[in-house]
Amino acid sequence: MTVGDGTRAVRAGLPEPVKYEPTLPGPVFSAHFHLPGEVSGPYTYGRDDNPTWTHLERAIGELEAPGESVETLTFASGMAAISAVLFSQLTAGDTVVLPADGYQVLPMVRAQLEAYGIEVRTAPTGGDAQLSVLDGARLLWIETPSNPGLDVCDVRRLADAAHAAGALVAVDNTLATPLGQRPLELGADFSVASDTKGMTGHGDILLGHVTCRDAELAAGVRRWRKIVGAIPGPMEAWLAHRSLATLQLRADRQCANALALAQALGGRGEVSGLRYPGLATDPSHPTAARQMRRFGCVVSFVLPGRAHAERFLGALLLVDEATSFGGVRSTAERRGRWGGDAVPEGFIRFSAGAEDTTDLVADVLRALDEAAA
Repeated sequence: MTVGDGTRAVRAGLPEPVKYEPTLPGPVFSAHFHLPGEVSGPYTYGRDDNPTWTHLERAIGELEAPGESVETLTFASGMAAISAVLFSQLTAGDTVVLPADGYQVLPMVRAQLEAYGIEVRTAPTGGDAQLSVLDGARLLWIETPSNPGLDVCDVRRLADAAHAAGALVAVDNTLATPLGQRPLELGADFSVASDTKGMTGHGDILLGHVTCRDAELAAGVRRWRKIVGAIPGPMEAWLAHRSLATLQLRADRQCANALALAQALGGRGEVSGLRYPGLATDPSHPTAARQMRRFGCVVSFVLPGRAHAERFLGALLLVDEATSFGGVRSTAERRGRWGGDAVPEGFIRFSAGAEDTTDLVADVLRALDEAAA
């Protein structure tokens, strides 16, 4: 039976119904399981597996690759998921290609990889520039749209080139979520995300996941999770599964708000460097339109300097000043305050929430007026 994103999100990962049992069983809190005699069941020790993880992992797999056989592993955070792929697949002497404009923690990851004797090459996301440094690589790491600059690369083109060169491909799909983009369908070997963001959408849990088709690759990631113990808590896993039911509802409102906001910002003289892949005028739009079904909730733009940006943020009434994105409540921040991104002092990363569109846009325009006064 073919169903839409909303139906799939609502029912993903649910067990077969049992009379008098809840539709979604509650979290299983257990460090160990009753295990007499020979070991034959799936649940033995709490670091290896948990029934609550199983339901969530099946749900995410159904969203990542509907109708296909894939394996998903959940982690304690997005960085735990990212690290699991990198450190399970790379050894001393290997080469990895990372985006030069990716998530802020990637430079720390690069330093650790190099300390282990792994060569790291970088190139920007835009223009498929990572193709130029792919020769001899073991793994290509893609982040599209990039965070925070929102550049987009052609995943299928890069995946085909990487595979032809003998490299594996991992895509950080945090910003898009599986409802916006399905990396495995575009040729990636791994789809990775921080589910702290849009997947769970309430800003109250840390979580990450890795999904792949290949059982051997999945086994390596699973082994790494067991070694480092980067496992999600059962309550976090249960809350995440509960939250997936509203993913399509949240994503549609957030994407609509982001587009409306980007269109409104385009008419402001003090705004420069406006980026949103869903805008027809955005340089990434042609590529994004080919591979994305939704364009995400994040809009980036630049205001004239640090003081101007901080006045704007301080004047907002419906937007929290916070460093995450993808939540039902809109957030925004001046990214330059962290010092790790190559962005101007007035660069704003804005995550559109699920507020009424007219209210959100009006609040942003009013705050811009106050900041300019």
